[in-house]
Amino acid sequence: MVEETNRPDGGGVPGAADTPVFDTLVEMTQNAFERSGLPPETYLLTRIAALVATGASPASYLLNVAAADDIGVPLEKIQGTLVAIAPVVGSARVVTAALGIGEAFGLPLLPDM
Repeated sequence: MVEETNRPDGGGVPGAADTPVFDTLVEMTQNAFERSGLPPETYLLTRIAALVATGASPASYLLNVAAADDIGVPLEKIQGTLVAIAPVVGSARVVTAALGIGEAFGLPLLPDM
């Protein structure tokens, strides 16, 4: 049976009543942020760098880049993070990440090719 979970706007989300994986990820993220002692912008840029280094899926970028955008992290700082880590993680990972972020958010991280 599919239950509905209440949203803040009073609506229901079919099928979202039992979300143990998502709930665990949210809890882990909150705990990590609190324990890091980093400012929110630094924390999110570090997470984006780690996602690039591990070859993360586009869905992972959606969560983290959206959170960065929500707190006002400028696009230039995301680009600067990609530039800073490129010599360490390699160009292939940075290009893959830039394309994924660009497609997900319509951000011009790479020139049109």
